[in-house]
Amino acid sequence: MTKNFISLWDFSSSEIEEMLNLAAKVKKNSSSYKNELKNKNIALIFSKPSTRTRTSFEVGINQLGGHALYMNAGTTQLGKGETIGDTSKVMSRYVDAIVARLYDHKDILEMARFSSVPVINALTNLLHPCQILSDLFTIKEKFKKTQGINLTYMGNAYNNIAHSLIIGSKKAGINLTISCPKGMEPDKSIMKRGNACIVYDPRKAAKDADILYTDKWFSMHEKEDKNKLAKLRRYQINNKVLGSAWAMHDLPAHRNWEITSSVMDSPHSLIWDQAENRLHAQKAMMIKLIK
Repeated sequence: MTKNFISLWDFSSSEIEEMLNLAAKVKKNSSSYKNELKNKNIALIFSKPSTRTRTSFEVGINQLGGHALYMNAGTTQLGKGETIGDTSKVMSRYVDAIVARLYDHKDILEMARFSSVPVINALTNLLHPCQILSDLFTIKEKFKKTQGINLTYMGNAYNNIAHSLIIGSKKAGINLTISCPKGMEPDKSIMKRGNACIVYDPRKAAKDADILYTDKWFSMHEKEDKNKLAKLRRYQINNKVLGSAWAMHDLPAHRNWEITSSVMDSPHSLIWDQAENRLHAQKAMMIKLIK
């Protein structure tokens, strides 16, 4: 049976640890892995805009010796009414793997159900496992471990980053605190399976944190809401709330909204390491899945 990368729930803690360890080796000596995907063709089917995800996958596939085929879903027959299942069946006859960035999570599940090759979730409205895999790698790279690290996520928590952090933190042994306004909590079904706690007071939530993590207050499929914005301002990561903790943000950032420029560009920012590590972590994951 094909092993897909849809959610970190689908992998054991030891399997995730193996990917993180391989990512470190790939980052240290990239040239040793230049033929891992030799003669492999990988389709990138994107319904949403992308900077880091598309670039890191295309470059990573190239560096591993493979070939990436980028397709905007709107310019394929998906945009003309062909079903995801039919597209998946056909693409499986052509390529060795499918990387898909879609809106509804049920669509990535349908794509995986009808595909005979690995399907990689490059983001849905519900989950963003590629980002969190690289975040776990960044944390391990900085702290030499993930177990026992105190991470506080601040801001709007009903989004794919907070959801995937809940999953990834449980798998990696991270102590996760969610600090958000009431009414912006994560999906209840995901909270039940994780071990995160919710602390509504941002000052209390940040007090003992090793890392403060935030995301854009409004996802790309959401419209800005003035009422939500007023509630979220208390949850900004700035120098005062950061203290001696490290700052993380998956990008793109709305500077001086959820996080200040002074924090983003400070010596205590891991943000740019996060962005770079998308490349290395995804290369490791593709080697494990596709080779």
